[in-house]
Amino acid sequence: MELAVLSGKGGTGKTTIVAALSELHQSIVKVDCDVDAPNLYLFYDGENLEKQDFFGGKKAVIDENTCIHCGACDVVCKFKAIKNAFVDPYLCEGCGACRIICSVNAIRLVDEKTADTYIKETSQGILSRASMGIGADGSGKLITKLRKNVKSYEANNKLTILDGSPGIGCSVIASITGVDVALLVTEPTMSGLNDLKRIVELSRNFDAKVLICINKYDINQNMTTQIETYAIENGLEVVGKIPFDPLVMVAINQLKPITEYPESIAKMAIEEMWNILKLNFF
Repeated sequence: MELAVLSGKGGTGKTTIVAALSELHQSIVKVDCDVDAPNLYLFYDGENLEKQDFFGGKKAVIDENTCIHCGACDVVCKFKAIKNAFVDPYLCEGCGACRIICSVNAIRLVDEKTADTYIKETSQGILSRASMGIGADGSGKLITKLRKNVKSYEANNKLTILDGSPGIGCSVIASITGVDVALLVTEPTMSGLNDLKRIVELSRNFDAKVLICINKYDINQNMTTQIETYAIENGLEVVGKIPFDPLVMVAINQLKPITEYPESIAKMAIEEMWNILKLNFF
């Protein structure tokens, strides 16, 4: 069983919810799909079991001994990555146009390492994550790799939970593909509702059961009502309403799941949501 926690925008509290849900389930695999800003691993001590190089693209390389400095590659490069037979690796997109135009075959495309991937063993199960290089872009290809890395561990675990990246781009598509349940976290603001609509529209292109969680629902009851109305009109179920809780920020600053604070009202609401998920979907 795979659960992806997603949102149409950043800052809605996905990682806080993922960390809490991970504590409430005894046998779980976690995948941090927010590769541009991974932080789920900060909540867990543990040991890295695996580390691998990830090659996410290609870069052009010019052989100075073969190059005749005709300038054709400078002209054809739409990214302005080549100047005087020198390739700027931060601008090169690896499209290969320069290689095709080169009359003396002085240009080749080489694999570019863009990230390291890790499998970490924690007290709360396996965690798969990536650390990207400077200037590298997060991609669906990298997220697919992170998900594949934990396949051998899933046999002994009942649930895999994915902490997705925000938005509706390639990385989100790679996060939601093939999952059983997509939990969409939103907040009661106009931008929160608009971005929720975008991620709902995307999610409906997949086979996942789409559910909604409203975080900090009590800071704007009017917008919460609008979100609930939108859910009803679109046949979606709101399975969680988490109140604003100052202890959440305390937990984040101390790098602890909110479940470690018994008096937390957010913790209680997440537990109620988990009971609904467990009873009806897992």
